[in-house]
Amino acid sequence: MAADRRDRREPAVRRTVFNEDHEAFRETIRAFIEAEVVPVYDEWFAAGQAPRDFYYKLGELGVFGINVPEEFGGAGLDTHKFEAVLYEETSRAGVNFGGSGVHVLLALPYIKMLADDEQKKRFLPKFVSGEEMWALAMTEPGTGSDVAGMKTTAKLSEDGTHYVLNGSKTFITGGVHADRVIVCARTSAPGEQDRRFGISLFAVDTKSEGYSIGRKLDKLGLRTSDTAELAFVDVKVPVEDLLGEENKGFYYLGANLPSERWGIAFGAYAQAKAAIRFAQQYVTERTVFGKPVAHFQNTKFELAACQAEVDAAEAVADRALEALDAGELTAAEAASAKLFCTEVAHRVIDKCLQLHGGYGYMNEYPIARLYADNRVNRIYGGTSEVMKSIIAKSMGL
Repeated sequence: MAADRRDRREPAVRRTVFNEDHEAFRETIRAFIEAEVVPVYDEWFAAGQAPRDFYYKLGELGVFGINVPEEFGGAGLDTHKFEAVLYEETSRAGVNFGGSGVHVLLALPYIKMLADDEQKKRFLPKFVSGEEMWALAMTEPGTGSDVAGMKTTAKLSEDGTHYVLNGSKTFITGGVHADRVIVCARTSAPGEQDRRFGISLFAVDTKSEGYSIGRKLDKLGLRTSDTAELAFVDVKVPVEDLLGEENKGFYYLGANLPSERWGIAFGAYAQAKAAIRFAQQYVTERTVFGKPVAHFQNTKFELAACQAEVDAAEAVADRALEALDAGELTAAEAASAKLFCTEVAHRVIDKCLQLHGGYGYMNEYPIARLYADNRVNRIYGGTSEVMKSIIAKSMGL
């Protein structure tokens, strides 16, 4: 009953971002999570990844096709609001959908933006069904946020039929289960005046000879999301699998960064909101000195302060969502939303874990897993320091 009351709490500012279709989708996703994910999530956590067949279920549910044109088997919509609902519902349940977020949030925009008609006919139907899961391979060992410093190369063959790919990538989310990976590689040397020139994007088939998956990385958090090292040794990539034009990859990557950073911001806000739910449930049921923990003034004040921060983060996340759907979200606005929401989530989740006492440190409690999952939000997609630099530059500093 307490959980039901919490879900009915009236927000400090009434939201207008979602309509009846989004709320119907929310009900479907919530029921799906309860039936298909919650009962087996501990098994996923122990295994360090979601099972491959789970993605077929998401495909059947229509999750992968929301923003895919109808001619390729999708719903033909152009909105990130259903993704936002997914963030809220997975966080609410204390679960995540493995590498599927990368499949939709990171890979799909490149396919839609860069693929020609022939490529879309080849790629998108399998994308929608989950038959082909996609990932994005940008980061390399030793380069971190310096994308222009990548060493992976793709050299065009003498007969012009294929590229020969050599190099390695790391921190590739979804890299274990991926069937196609958008690999960033150098097709030309950096320009004298522009070191970002010379990078190209390829839709690489992971079954190609010379393509290999190294370690499945042992992460602090996001345990059910497979993250891997990848290696390429003389991998032949057909010219038909080049996405967009040669040497313009860096600019393509930059075009999609605002949507990626919005996703991180919104996901962080959703995690903070869920943390309050978990903490409120715990302090209501847990008794000390003969009284519920929720009875004490410190508990009430801490949760009230957390709620105020989450209300603010919700407003920021929703505003960024509306701007993104309108095609108006700037790099600086996305950086600001990411910086604010991830920092709020950091503070709120830490306080909510503290209210759990020693139990908050146990992985059997969702707050502990949430605490670990949240930490990467201030690192990937550009660190908080990078976000501050972007914002400062937009201020003319």
